[in-house]
Amino acid sequence: MAINLQKGQREAINAPKFTIGLGWDTNSSSTGGSFDLDASVFILGENKKILSDAHFVFYNNKKSPDSAIEHSGDNLTGEGAGDDEQIKVDLSKIDPNVTEICVVVTIHEAEQRRQNFGQVRNSYVRIVDASNNQVLLKYELEEDFSIETAVEFGRIYKRNNEWKFEAVGAGMKGGLQDYLNKYN
Repeated sequence: MAINLQKGQREAINAPKFTIGLGWDTNSSSTGGSFDLDASVFILGENKKILSDAHFVFYNNKKSPDSAIEHSGDNLTGEGAGDDEQIKVDLSKIDPNVTEICVVVTIHEAEQRRQNFGQVRNSYVRIVDASNNQVLLKYELEEDFSIETAVEFGRIYKRNNEWKFEAVGAGMKGGLQDYLNKYN
């Protein structure tokens, strides 16, 4: 049975291979533009900085150098039930220098389209065991991010040789660039 997390809560991930599923719905936009949300992963080392440009996994760089993390591709509409984007993780392949994996969702061209996460609802991140498709952990973002255009949904980190997930739910208003600045 899945554990439903609250913001800030941490739980062990007891599966070496899993899928990070991300989902959301958008309100009908008063700005006239459609929404395009994008999931990205920042693969960090001890210093909380990205190991290399190749360790930023997103729709244009779908696989990490060690092949441990793979993005499913860009979903341009987010329509329909279930996960809108997925990221597959195989911890048995992960580079030993990796200590943290940050999962961020951004709104593509948010400023031009005058969009923010206040217009997004039913957002969640979940961890699904690849061996049996069981949902291990789920975190539903319940806050109203009325000015933010990027949100760190969660992070996976290694502590004492154990991998854990933390429900983060922290937003930034400068979009993806804010996170690139933070982790570079």
